[in-house]
Amino acid sequence: MLFALLLSATLNASPAEQALHTQCLIWAADPKNPWGLAHGIKALGPNFTASDGRKASEVIVHDFLLRNQLPDGGAGPGAPYGFLRYAPDKTPIEPHSNLNTKAMVADAKMPLSTKFKTSWGGTVTLQQLVDSVKAGFRHVPQSPQYWQDVGWTLSLLAFTQKPGAKWTTPDGTKIDLDQVFEDALTELELENADLKAGMEQHLPQVPKRKQGIYAHSCGGLHFVQGVLAWARHPAIRKKWGARLDAQIAIIFYRLDSERPQYDAAYQQTLSSMPQYKLQILVQMVKFYGHWLETVAHFRDDLGWKPNEQQQISINRAMAYLDFAVRGLDEAKAFNAMPQIAASQPQVYLDLIGDSCHAAHGLEAFSTK
Repeated sequence: MLFALLLSATLNASPAEQALHTQCLIWAADPKNPWGLAHGIKALGPNFTASDGRKASEVIVHDFLLRNQLPDGGAGPGAPYGFLRYAPDKTPIEPHSNLNTKAMVADAKMPLSTKFKTSWGGTVTLQQLVDSVKAGFRHVPQSPQYWQDVGWTLSLLAFTQKPGAKWTTPDGTKIDLDQVFEDALTELELENADLKAGMEQHLPQVPKRKQGIYAHSCGGLHFVQGVLAWARHPAIRKKWGARLDAQIAIIFYRLDSERPQYDAAYQQTLSSMPQYKLQILVQMVKFYGHWLETVAHFRDDLGWKPNEQQQISINRAMAYLDFAVRGLDEAKAFNAMPQIAASQPQVYLDLIGDSCHAAHGLEAFSTK
């Protein structure tokens, strides 16, 4: 009965979209997994509910937000609030800085006045959490680890701040947000240099070797989203101009470059390495789902419109994602989550987070 009710919510969706939506709705709802809850909020909206009946956002803040009562330390120097990255049992809480706040504010677009009860008996608003992020923010452009972690924070700041924004943190650090995003675009161009060269030379593919953008989690697509989100402001779109166009073009080149690499890996699992079939299918869902989600951000946040060839690429990405979801369904992966959690915990988490991302990306381009 429950399964029928869940499917009725997406009755007009494609089978792949139904499967991803249901997977996200059920498995992201664990109140002990705030990272999963944040993905559910991103994909299914601000009213997404945990399996204990509470709103997911209320669980994240009440059960997992920590208060820093020291003048420095905690989630970031001077930040009054924050989340641990992982629980003692390795459950992800906020493995990427400010992912949870970003999901509620920039993705679900919850009002900054939204108020939550906290574990210490007080209340906190989303505006206070954003202010805390600003207080704890440190721009460290010389650090590769900083760039690999900052994408979610950039998305949040792009959504809540405007060009010209400057502030001084509690320890006296001066933040110039225009400069932060100029540095971020320069870094993105540097990390995408191999792909740009491949695109300009019309190479069929650029091998992924964890170089540049591929050193990031999720193929760096959260970093791409975070950097280019600043172009939601018309003055920035005008200023970045051809540089912005080039980064969008690289995203479309990546679809053509990475597809044969995933196809080759999948064929290898069929011929000689069946033990890796599940992992490859999950990685395909990860890439195509994040890719569609990224392109949807271009459309919805930047006012970008695809040309005829780009629309064909979008349709192809949806078909590639459909193939991967069908493969997971045939492998009974969606029905074996408890067993996968016990034997392959990272794949289990990927099947939650990436299903939510893929549901979100697919829904953005689905014709109801």
